[in-house]
Amino acid sequence: MAEATLLRTPLHGEHAALNAKLVPFAGYEMPVQYPTGITAEHHAVRRAAGLFDVSHMGEFDVRGERALDFVQYVTTNDASRLEVGQAQYSTLLNHEGKLLDDLIVYRYADRYMLVVNGANKDKDWRWVSQFAGRFGVELTDRTDDIALLALQGPRAQEILSRLTGADLDAIGYYRFAEGEVDGVHATISRTGYTGEDGFELYVSAADAPRLWRRLLEVGGEDGLLPAGLGCRDSLRLEMGYALYGNDLDEDTSPLEAGLGWVVKPDKGDFVGRDAVLAVKAEGPRRRLVGFRVKERGFPRHGYPVAVDGGEAGVVTSGTVSPTLGDGIGMAYVPAAAAKPGTEIGIVIRGTPIKAEVVRPPFHTGGTVRK
Repeated sequence: MAEATLLRTPLHGEHAALNAKLVPFAGYEMPVQYPTGITAEHHAVRRAAGLFDVSHMGEFDVRGERALDFVQYVTTNDASRLEVGQAQYSTLLNHEGKLLDDLIVYRYADRYMLVVNGANKDKDWRWVSQFAGRFGVELTDRTDDIALLALQGPRAQEILSRLTGADLDAIGYYRFAEGEVDGVHATISRTGYTGEDGFELYVSAADAPRLWRRLLEVGGEDGLLPAGLGCRDSLRLEMGYALYGNDLDEDTSPLEAGLGWVVKPDKGDFVGRDAVLAVKAEGPRRRLVGFRVKERGFPRHGYPVAVDGGEAGVVTSGTVSPTLGDGIGMAYVPAAAAKPGTEIGIVIRGTPIKAEVVRPPFHTGGTVRK
């Protein structure tokens, strides 16, 4: 995609003012890191706090008497279990039972909100829109109206409390409330993608730049840093959180990807249900696993994976963990090789490096509340 065609989030000017390194991501020009560097930003989130711009994510509102029926049909988790003020991780499948996207469903008093990955939002919008008429629901794409800031880290609540009167203690994990943050109306959600405690703040696009500056101002004494996509990736990988486009795609069943826990066939019919049940009956032939390198080496996306001396998979995500100091990653391997403790090889520049299948998370000292 030509650089001139890249979209910009409402916070683009803030990133430029902070001398961020901007790169193409999900059709947007996004900060991969700031002058502090990826490692410093990573450690800030683990030890203090980091502030991310995730305004590239897509937000779709669903309204109408049958809004729940619609959400139940297009997503795999059981949204009927959601209370007002609760969010739920789920997936969108195609008719073949393969992953179109992973997403979060929010239940408000008067609507549901689907939060989808930025790179998939246009595809997802076309997909869910085709079912709206069947359920008589009103769909609204609010992506351009909403900015999304993620304040993550063990000091996130203390920092946010200086700008809001909302009862943050009352917002449990995957719960949210509506309130004001520094005079700005916001959905305050205790969610995130880092393994640390924190909040995601949905605010109007026009209000976002001032709120971004205020958060950095009031959090400075706590070590809050602006944080880019680089450390977002290393943080989520230390937790074993899958990334669509790397670990998840349209050729993959949620059962292969370890997401069977968000697929609820007993709730009734949904897109892809029969196909998922067929995979469940037969058993997935491959599985997404975590691995930890046992020798010196930097595993990267696309590197071959060897099992019993033969190539049998590929690394979907990999890095040297800033927290642990070891090479870690995720890969699809034959189901027979997916048991924790299985030795595999990560082929780096033609040489298999010993690695062990492990069950994520790799980093277990996070402050995320569950």
